[in-house]
Amino acid sequence: MTTPDTLMLPARPEPLALPVDKTAVIVIDMQNAYASPGGYLDLAGFDISGAAAVIDKIAGVLDVARGAGMPVIYFQNGWDADYVEAGGPGSPNWHKSNALKTMRARPELQGKLLARGGWDYELVDALKPQPGDIQLHKTRYSGFFNSQLDSVLRSRGIRHLVFVGIATNVCVESTLRDGFFLEYFGTVLEDATHQAGPDFVQKAALYNIETFFGWVSTTADFKGAVGQIAPS
Repeated sequence: MTTPDTLMLPARPEPLALPVDKTAVIVIDMQNAYASPGGYLDLAGFDISGAAAVIDKIAGVLDVARGAGMPVIYFQNGWDADYVEAGGPGSPNWHKSNALKTMRARPELQGKLLARGGWDYELVDALKPQPGDIQLHKTRYSGFFNSQLDSVLRSRGIRHLVFVGIATNVCVESTLRDGFFLEYFGTVLEDATHQAGPDFVQKAALYNIETFFGWVSTTADFKGAVGQIAPS
């Protein structure tokens, strides 16, 4: 059911009623590491050619969201300069993180990938936070793991999360999935997310989300629906 403060967002598998004052946009890991030439993904041999278009899409989404009074929450993924937060050989993250594996294979990169305070960790210039935006740090794929996200959302009465960012099948999906288990409604804007891999990986992630854990929409549909809302 919609109210004057609720919009209907076109989405798959069905349109979703989105209460404006209970919705936040979550920007996942739009860092130099994942989206800039010379960043971790690029150095590790992943294709980042699609990242530039996604940056432009996200910028438009954030302008509209801010105009409607929706909170914008940025995540940055990484660890302390000594990588203590990344975990040692006793942690699955030590074995599965491609950034950590890349540094072990290429010792000259040690300390340069996803270390807080370094260029790799920083958000891309085109998506710098604006006054009033929120920035959070995460040490694992999911933004809910060992972070303040749940408290930040609950303190503001947020129940709906709109996701943009990198990578669709890893950090975006992991955060949306954890949110599902915490009773948050999660929607991904498919053309404002990027997967540094084959097209089928992006499609599979979106299929999994819309079938089991949330909804999938587009930047055009989001901007068309939310752009009609003026801040109170």
